[in-house]
Amino acid sequence: MSDAVIEKVQAFAEKLLPSMGLELVEVQFRLEGHGWVLRLYIDGKDGITVDHCTRVSKEVSVFLDVEDLISQAYHLEVSSPGLERSLKSINDFQHYIGKKAKVKLREDVEEQRVLIGVINQVEGETVELVLEDGTKCQVAFDQIRKARLSL
Repeated sequence: MSDAVIEKVQAFAEKLLPSMGLELVEVQFRLEGHGWVLRLYIDGKDGITVDHCTRVSKEVSVFLDVEDLISQAYHLEVSSPGLERSLKSINDFQHYIGKKAKVKLREDVEEQRVLIGVINQVEGETVELVLEDGTKCQVAFDQIRKARLSL
């Protein structure tokens, strides 16, 4: 059920947010310590304000009320992905060239499974990082298990 909720909310948000000058980063719907949480992470070219989150929250709330997708009690949260945002697509890597990232791999590359470095370039489906020791490492996007910006 949570996958269906995520898909429908994601489809709605992906249509709504560009008209507000925003983009959808991620949708989560999961059971946490205090109950079910529907969480949307949004971003914008100039960052996110409380006003952005409030406007998106109101629009998503109306959509959820009309569609009646969620039968149990839940909390709706809309926020910025933060300074250490997830990198989920090749476009995310392209967008953040020059920024430091922590990349967890599916398999070892050069005897390492976690790479930390600056995103140097993206060519096709390959990401090149300049690691902390100055070496360059190229990784196929499909070998990346998880990645996020790093401080």
